[in-house]
Amino acid sequence: MTNLETVQKWYPNAKTTEDTVNQLLDVIENELGLKPNQLMHADSMCCDDVNAIQYPPRAYEMLGPFHMGGLNGYPFAGVTGMNAFAHHVPEDGAVVVFYAPHIGITKDGTIGEIHRIGQSENSACCGAAKGALGKLLNNQIEAGNFTDLDYQMNTIEQIFLKKADRIKSAANQLFEATEVMYEAINERIETLVSKTNYPYKYVILIGAIFINGDKDMGSFCSYKRFDCLDLSTQKQMSLMDKFYQ
Repeated sequence: MTNLETVQKWYPNAKTTEDTVNQLLDVIENELGLKPNQLMHADSMCCDDVNAIQYPPRAYEMLGPFHMGGLNGYPFAGVTGMNAFAHHVPEDGAVVVFYAPHIGITKDGTIGEIHRIGQSENSACCGAAKGALGKLLNNQIEAGNFTDLDYQMNTIEQIFLKKADRIKSAANQLFEATEVMYEAINERIETLVSKTNYPYKYVILIGAIFINGDKDMGSFCSYKRFDCLDLSTQKQMSLMDKFYQ
């Protein structure tokens, strides 16, 4: 079984990250007529160092990236961050917002772990999600509890607490918690977009699960959303069929 086939047992539509970026740029050029250097790329991904290691080279043909995400990809940069990069975009271009919680899958198909460079044992991925899940299962999360010292982690805990029954009853609790995290990120991105003034024609929104593999596996991506908002008409169209054709 190939590494991709192992990942696809959990995420059937997953591709390698390199393939997703290549296909993304091809679809944008074919459908919208925009080259990579006309795109301002913003991402909302976990600040885990493994994500930076696994980012594919062709992504850097776009401008940016502007990083919006903190722990597990939640867009902690908020309205200020969204408005900031919205005004860095070429006037004849578009913004591409990629957002995704991440999760690890090992060569043997274990979810929630990866074998990192220079380490002898597997480690958690996403560690923040796994930690918040552990606190949820042990009933250690207090509703409304936020602290200055661990605000981002507390935010994840509160997101999980709101969906406690769904997560606890799932066949794989970390998989389900990651789905819950995606939905929370997607909802927040929608809110931030609605509160931002974009001085150009297109806003491209890509929501996904980012999948980290062992140190020699590379990374993978499972798209959940690939939408283009035409700001001149306020119409939104999905490009998912073009992406997966």
